[in-house]
Amino acid sequence: MSLRQSKTARFSIGQIVRHRLFPFRGVIFDVDPEFDNTEEWYQSIPEEMRPRKDQPFYHLLAENTETEYVAYVSEQNLLPDSEGGPVRHPQIAEIFDGPVDGAYVLKETNLN
Repeated sequence: MSLRQSKTARFSIGQIVRHRLFPFRGVIFDVDPEFDNTEEWYQSIPEEMRPRKDQPFYHLLAENTETEYVAYVSEQNLLPDSEGGPVRHPQIAEIFDGPVDGAYVLKETNLN
């Protein structure tokens, strides 16, 4: 019998993170306790890079040097961002204020 990994997310909403392997960074705007996307999306990831499904997955307002987009990334592939500057994604202002002390803060209108 194996011990199940904790479902506690290591990163939080509003935190700026970067991808461990690919050159992009972003702001977390939602967290799934484990994989919650389509099987087609999952299978499109090369097998040697495919993350485990039993870990938190993060929705990011992401940017790279060319564009802004929404990304869905496993916890194992994220690192805290050390760049520290703001993320330029156009939807950030709809959801967050900031950045404040290196992270974004949910606008009060978005709090449940």
